[in-house]
Amino acid sequence: MAQFNYLNELNSLATIDGPLTRGPLQRWAKKTNNENHNPSLSASHKNISNANISSCNQSMQKLSLSANQSCNNSVLSSNKTPTRNENKKGKKTPSKNKSPGRSTTPTPNKASKTPNKADRFIPSRSNSNYDLCHYMMSRDDDKGEEVVAQTAAGEAIGRALTDTEPGRLLQYTCKAPAAPEGYQNRLRVVYSQAKVPSSVKNTTRYIPQAPDRILDAPDILDDYYLNLVDWSASNILAVALNNTVYLWNAMTGQIEQLLTLESSENVCSVSWVQGGGSHLAVGTSSATVELWDCERIKRLRVMDGHTGRVGSLAWNLHVVSSGSRDGNIVHHDVRQRDHAVATVRAHTHEICGLKWSPDGRYLASGGNDNLLNIWPIAQGQHYSQPQYLYSFNQHLAAVKGIAWCPWSSGILASGGGTADRTIRIWNVNTGANLNTVDTKSQVCSILWSTHYKELISGHGYANNQLVIWKYPLMSRVAELTGHVARVLHLALSPDGVTVVSAGADETLRLWKCFMLDPSKKKEPTDTKAAKSILNMNSLIR
Repeated sequence: MAQFNYLNELNSLATIDGPLTRGPLQRWAKKTNNENHNPSLSASHKNISNANISSCNQSMQKLSLSANQSCNNSVLSSNKTPTRNENKKGKKTPSKNKSPGRSTTPTPNKASKTPNKADRFIPSRSNSNYDLCHYMMSRDDDKGEEVVAQTAAGEAIGRALTDTEPGRLLQYTCKAPAAPEGYQNRLRVVYSQAKVPSSVKNTTRYIPQAPDRILDAPDILDDYYLNLVDWSASNILAVALNNTVYLWNAMTGQIEQLLTLESSENVCSVSWVQGGGSHLAVGTSSATVELWDCERIKRLRVMDGHTGRVGSLAWNLHVVSSGSRDGNIVHHDVRQRDHAVATVRAHTHEICGLKWSPDGRYLASGGNDNLLNIWPIAQGQHYSQPQYLYSFNQHLAAVKGIAWCPWSSGILASGGGTADRTIRIWNVNTGANLNTVDTKSQVCSILWSTHYKELISGHGYANNQLVIWKYPLMSRVAELTGHVARVLHLALSPDGVTVVSAGADETLRLWKCFMLDPSKKKEPTDTKAAKSILNMNSLIR
């Protein structure tokens, strides 16, 4: 019989459909045995389970109610989303060896073992206002700003909307990187920080803060209404010092004296003829305009027509226009014996600024009567009509600084004196004031750059500086300091790189503030003496 017992054991071990008679009891079997032995404990477990389910339902109802009535973050933080372990409280899932005396501490999950390092940008939930975000996303944008009901939730959302910065409803623990200069939208730079826009690269250039050269200008008149410096197309700088005019060759550095008036007279203005050449017009305190040939150091003629000193001059081909203290503009045709071809009653006070546009269509005049007048050219002539096209009265002080844009037709810049201190940009084609900037100091002179969309201005008290402005926004590009008195006059070199400033501190300073980018080389400007547009044989001496 022993052999049969051995065979029966083999058959029982090979059978998998029968009941398990060996090994530990399964969890459901242990659960059944415990309930049979402790019926009261089983009932208490059921009550506890039902109580947990009802409390969970109540908490969920409170959570939904509080979400509809309040946007307080403290309410949301106290009603947390039920975790996985809390959802399993009410279920009768069999557990292993669940006895009253066993510890109920949950097993730490895998998230707690993960180090505090992540590969994502995770938002800070404690700093986010979800009720406010839900309100902003669910409201009807077509109806605009709706009136929220006067409830606790409505008042809270209203306060939150008032205090919340636009675009910051959802925020991160670490602030987004700041946008580089040149970006228009600050919200586009979170993932494009490394890429710098081309506009930023093009705006950066080196501007020397110190002058390239300093020249002495003793006895230069400290008079706001005069124009004592001009730079010719042949690279000769003319400077009037009291009653004497000097010529400085910028190529060789040679200085030559052109003329000296009588001791009782003063030179009030100088202006080179257009198109190069060696002819210089000189305005004097004796109400005359003299024409000089600087190559031969010879005076060609003297032209009258004013009753006061001539403080401003402007050329338009062979016609030189002069502005005087008597308020008149006289147009002189230097080719004719009767040079005074037209006289215009322009201002009620002294004329201190006078400039022809590069195309010769308009003449701009500024006076001590705080007016800026625009005069159109006469039909078929090279002088202006007697009636102005525009008369701008926005300036509150004398208008001396006048400059026409060399690369945009009809654009004019004007600057006012101490009581005004503003630079205004005009479009004379439409009569519109395009922009106005308060410079905080007296504007004595203005020049446009021929290489950049910029202009430079010379100022008086309190900083006596030169300021470079970016057009058309009129933002400051750089400030050049060094003068200890107001900067009275500015002139631009023929190559458009150097600006000379004449100050009341009796110095001339040369600034290389418009140097070209070395990577963008430009053909050098021919600085040789060009042939004058005036025919020497046609001049009446």
